[in-house]
Amino acid sequence: MTTYPHVALDRGICAGQPHISGTRITVSMIAREVEHLRLSADEVVAAHPHLTLAQVHGALAYFYDHRDEIETAMREAEDIETELRARFSSRIQELLASR
Repeated sequence: MTTYPHVALDRGICAGQPHISGTRITVSMIAREVEHLRLSADEVVAAHPHLTLAQVHGALAYFYDHRDEIETAMREAEDIETELRARFSSRIQELLASR
């Protein structure tokens, strides 16, 4: 079994999603920033100065070893967000419309 020293899995933190130990930054957040926003690991650290380069690389190692699982969880979260946005109107939009 491969261990990831900078990645933790705890049901009580981040809804059980793999995250960087001692933080609430999920592996999927790091993966999204690198894969979709095309940030380098150094740019991720600049965006989250409380993280180390080793932590970011550890999260990416976990992501690449569990890519299907993480991407499935990301899609499911996006589907839930889309459904909730459709069901519940934005309070900000309501306030702007009332002006």
